[in-house]
Amino acid sequence: MDKEKRPLHIRTALRLLHVYFSFARGMTMGVRAACFDAQGRIFLVRHSYVGGWHMPGGGLERNETVEEALAKELREEGNLRIIGKPQLIQVYFNTTTTRRDHVVFYRVTVEQTAPRPPDWEISDSGFFSLDSLPEGTTEATYRRLAELRGEQQPDHRW
Repeated sequence: MDKEKRPLHIRTALRLLHVYFSFARGMTMGVRAACFDAQGRIFLVRHSYVGGWHMPGGGLERNETVEEALAKELREEGNLRIIGKPQLIQVYFNTTTTRRDHVVFYRVTVEQTAPRPPDWEISDSGFFSLDSLPEGTTEATYRRLAELRGEQQPDHRW
């Protein structure tokens, strides 16, 4: 869903959140991951507050390392446990909402410890074959997957 198509209350809430972060943090940083299971399927989530299917992730908190945030977000958004060492792919500048946000992007192998039921944040989630992604998968997700396959060079912008 384009940000212009989001309901006004969602746009307002997101803007207020980013105004808060502009005072609380000089720069925002998030983490996302392409999470693959043993069958080579990718895990995607659909949030309740923004349209489309995305790779899981979220923002870093104070006193939290990037890899700690990665493990926490994957656990919270998908009941996922990282197997092995996460592979750092790229750090992107993300101007979707603000001009101060960066996304650290990883490729990880995961296992799901339990099914992830929908809640107020994650309305749907699941593993998908790369040749059968769900309708509404975001363009950023498609770009990251093309980069992982070596079909295009990593961009510097999310």
